[in-house]
Amino acid sequence: MALLAGVVLVPLAMASPRAFAQTSEMPRSGVADPAVWPEVRSPATHDRMIEGRIDALMAAMSVEQKVGQVIQADIASVTPEDVYRYHLGSVLNGGNSTPTGAYNAPAREWLRAADAFHAASMKRHGRLPRIPVMWGSDAVHGHNNIVGATLFPHNIGLGAARNPELMRRIGAATAIEMRVTGLDWTFAPTLAVVRDDRWGRTYEGFGEHPEIATSYARPLIEGLQGKVGTPDWLRGPHIIATAKHFVGDGGTEGGKDQGDARIDEARLRDLFAAPYVPAIEAGVQSIMVSFSSWNGVKMHGNASLLRGVVKDRWGFDGLLVGDWNGHGQVPGCTPGDCRQTFVAGLDMAMAPDSWKPLWHSTLAQAKDGSLPMAVLDDAVRRILRVKLRAGLFEAGRPSARPYAGRFELLGSAAHRAVARQAVRESLVLLKNAGHVLPLKPGARILLAGDGADSMTRQTGGWTLTWQGTGTKREDFPNGETIAEAMRAAAREAGSEIELAADGRYATRPDVAVVVYGEEPYAEFQGDRADVAFDDAGGHLALLRRLKSEGIPTVSVFLSGRPLWVNAHLNASDAFVAAWLPGSEGGGVADMLHGKAPFTGKLPYSWPRASDQTALNIGDPDYAPLFAYGHGLTLEDDGELPLLPEERATPAAADRDTLFAAGRAGTGRRLLLGAPGALAPNPGPDLVTARGADRNAQEDSVRIVWTGRGAATAAIVEDAPVDLTRQSNAGLVLAIDLRVDAAPSRPVTLGMECGPDCAGAVAIEAPLSAATPGRWTRIAVPLACLARAGADMQRIATPLAITTTGTLDLTIATARFEQAEGNTIGCPQP
Repeated sequence: MALLAGVVLVPLAMASPRAFAQTSEMPRSGVADPAVWPEVRSPATHDRMIEGRIDALMAAMSVEQKVGQVIQADIASVTPEDVYRYHLGSVLNGGNSTPTGAYNAPAREWLRAADAFHAASMKRHGRLPRIPVMWGSDAVHGHNNIVGATLFPHNIGLGAARNPELMRRIGAATAIEMRVTGLDWTFAPTLAVVRDDRWGRTYEGFGEHPEIATSYARPLIEGLQGKVGTPDWLRGPHIIATAKHFVGDGGTEGGKDQGDARIDEARLRDLFAAPYVPAIEAGVQSIMVSFSSWNGVKMHGNASLLRGVVKDRWGFDGLLVGDWNGHGQVPGCTPGDCRQTFVAGLDMAMAPDSWKPLWHSTLAQAKDGSLPMAVLDDAVRRILRVKLRAGLFEAGRPSARPYAGRFELLGSAAHRAVARQAVRESLVLLKNAGHVLPLKPGARILLAGDGADSMTRQTGGWTLTWQGTGTKREDFPNGETIAEAMRAAAREAGSEIELAADGRYATRPDVAVVVYGEEPYAEFQGDRADVAFDDAGGHLALLRRLKSEGIPTVSVFLSGRPLWVNAHLNASDAFVAAWLPGSEGGGVADMLHGKAPFTGKLPYSWPRASDQTALNIGDPDYAPLFAYGHGLTLEDDGELPLLPEERATPAAADRDTLFAAGRAGTGRRLLLGAPGALAPNPGPDLVTARGADRNAQEDSVRIVWTGRGAATAAIVEDAPVDLTRQSNAGLVLAIDLRVDAAPSRPVTLGMECGPDCAGAVAIEAPLSAATPGRWTRIAVPLACLARAGADMQRIATPLAITTTGTLDLTIATARFEQAEGNTIGCPQP
């Protein structure tokens, strides 16, 4: 195989194709042997005319233009003028990036921005060729960044449907809605095979076995892209698709996002890579490389897989795109400097906010030869090939392309009907004692739970915002909450319905439907220590109260993964796993009222204990509560024996919470004193802390600086932590506080990472501007602290407030979270 000088692939003994269970005796290497990987029947996509055009373009391109093509910038950090000046090949919108800065920017603004970026890319640079920009977006359950778009169930629900042809229709509808707003490239589908439900991206996978993703890859990609060989392949109503995240992202140790899959090559190949074969055979034009590692080798730097397997063994001739600054995690790299990732085989680096230093460093390396021109040319050729195949050179401005500006197609009746069908087929019935379901016509129905009338809950992460939080009902003009749909269904059935989130009814009901589940999350912010459901909303108590009153109960559980809910199952007469159904709550109402049969089957086994994960599959003693593929029909005996309710593991620690409920988070301490001499109780000379009340007794801490010298109040880790993911993802350090006496001298908020390693920003301005005695919130981007000198890979003190003056403030909470609303900039102390 053709490989770069210095890149060596070491053969590795082939294991049995079905040897999915890892043992300690198996060899563990991060270097693949391409010869033991399957061959792929590449589609007939080679076009001599296109290859000739590529040759002509590359002969006329400058090295600056070539470097620009291999870099992708986020629209929050790049302007059309930047695209023109630096010849950038692509832009993307991250989960929190929109053309206006508002999470709910109107669809028209997206189309206007697409025109602006395209126009910039097509402006003349002297005699250099003009190359159109591509815009990539995470349209992972419909065009989910756009107000009014059709929102399909997340992949976990689609996996329960077991309907490949439905995936084709979903892909086609998503492609058209993206075309409406002028976008031409989706970062979907996710083909992860998820083996540990603690992973925060579990809901992005179709299931824990490769069979579902493997059966879905072709029809979903053909729905998005069209079929190879047809006139509208990648054009007209179709867009460019992405298979992601290559490879092993769903098999990391402990279910840690961006972690390490410590498995043998046969398992990586047969379990995690299997869905990529039909994806390539369907003509997918881009593959996104995973953040994760394989046996210690970062995927963004693994030449044996990117070049050896994907490009050489499989003959993939599209482009390999990176994930959000993922190249910066390769040893020896930073987000702004990483020739190693291109040498390994990456074609386009996703450098959302690091694009400019990466452009300069890559240009310098291309000119001095440390980045071989053959490597750069290979990447550029692949990018141009995809653009030419998609007809971007001839397509004109995005607003002039087919379907552009037809905003009535967003959330159209036809697309919503597809989504409603998907919801109906995705629901899995796990219990139905006494045949409580379907609901009887003419019944008095109590609808309760904090998920009953919440679009935010039912749509989940990756919905208008990265985490899916902070949205309002009016952001979903073409959707229907479960409560709204239940009211309509009840009217049709002659039933009465009473909505009371807390379950306090005015009229005794015949049956209670309680809708509850997980709060929205995305990526690593959804990582968990175990698989027990933490019922912060008190729904178990509600179910038990209703049961004690003799009222039959139906649980509708909204979640992005199977969770240990034994107590809730015991307290429910019927239990429906509804996953994250998206915008069409009508599909849930249909099923509860018996308008369609339950056909959904579990795409993941359901845990019997709070410490049981899908990684146990293959072990002789693995015995889930409900097996993979389980799902009742309305005709089945839906009884369940009483289940044990003792939690096998402690409540999951929230590592993003530094301070809450009057105490420092797990594994952390609140220390006070002079800088460098902190202690739990240093005495009253410099700074003091005592309990204070906000919503409950001593749920906060009041800290008073005396002004007698420099003093710090800090949250200190028991062991240094790596906050790189949080920083790269644009999270902020948010503090809910009350200023009782404004600062008399400058105040800094900082992080420390060891001797002579720290970063801090000035915060006296927002503290001084705060109304005394009134609660407020300050939020500092972690990126500011990183730029100020904090090494995010080894943070020992994630919060330190320091001043030499007087200051009196009370802190209720401090945590890392998605930026919402106002954040202070990066003022240096």
